[in-house]
Amino acid sequence: MLRKGHKLHALLHSADLIEQHLRIELEPLGLRPRQARVLNALGRVGTCSQVELARAFNVSPASMSTMTQRLVQGGYILREVDPDERRTNTLRLTEKGKALLSDVHAAWRNVDKIIENAIGSDNADQLADLAFDLRDALGGQPPAKALAGGNSQRADSSDRHR
Repeated sequence: MLRKGHKLHALLHSADLIEQHLRIELEPLGLRPRQARVLNALGRVGTCSQVELARAFNVSPASMSTMTQRLVQGGYILREVDPDERRTNTLRLTEKGKALLSDVHAAWRNVDKIIENAIGSDNADQLADLAFDLRDALGGQPPAKALAGGNSQRADSSDRHR
């Protein structure tokens, strides 16, 4: 049953609460939620430019530069000058970054469990499906898919997650 008020408020409030849980899960890794997603995207595509990454995450190049600088300083990604385009920086995961991905995925699974425990497994699956449908309908797609030049057609469940 829908409560009075705007549907948007419940969605935003729930997203904020979920992000708080995610921040707690990622804190021991020294990562923020979007940094974890950047690592995951680089893990999927290999190498890409910082500008492409900013576009895929729908953030300004300056914001992406700040985010990636922290990941470079942490030793998780390597920034190199593109040999074909000297004005372009390319990014790729280091071995340390690749090793951290399993911990990131474990943190995501833990938050998935929090959601399942809160609303039940079937409802959590339905919520995820609806969230993917909404994202797709609004023209969004996972950053790794955007970097790979994919369209917003439905992907298998592993590609739909982040």
